[in-house]
Amino acid sequence: MSLKRTQTKVTRVQAVEACIERFAGKPYEPGKRDCAIMAAHLLHQFGIKVSVLKGATYKSEAGALRAMRRAGFNNILEAVDSLGLTRIAPARAMVGDLVGMPSACAFGCSLAVSIGNRRLLGIYGDVFQVVEPHQYQTAWRVS
Repeated sequence: MSLKRTQTKVTRVQAVEACIERFAGKPYEPGKRDCAIMAAHLLHQFGIKVSVLKGATYKSEAGALRAMRRAGFNNILEAVDSLGLTRIAPARAMVGDLVGMPSACAFGCSLAVSIGNRRLLGIYGDVFQVVEPHQYQTAWRVS
């Protein structure tokens, strides 16, 4: 599947700054402010359409899991892979790439945005925060 792009194109730093402005310091709220919505926001900044979330509405993690399964995915890894992004080693993640973090949730992982210097913007303790994690699951090059 090829990536569908719109005319919008920003630099990696601008895309990350937009994510930080919209999510950092704000509480996790399924269906309104969660890792999938943050990832979609990042990709939108690059002009990449995310049809995977189109029409998906949910207000809880259980609802999000049902929506993901209705869309035909067993976990977030499959959903992100369906977008046509290239998987990379997490150590190769640049500013603006997506990173999958190990998570105990039923989604398979939690998505975070690489903001540089091994730091990520993601959900930690029910709040979007910038952290320097010690474990990574996978990453995708956004370009």
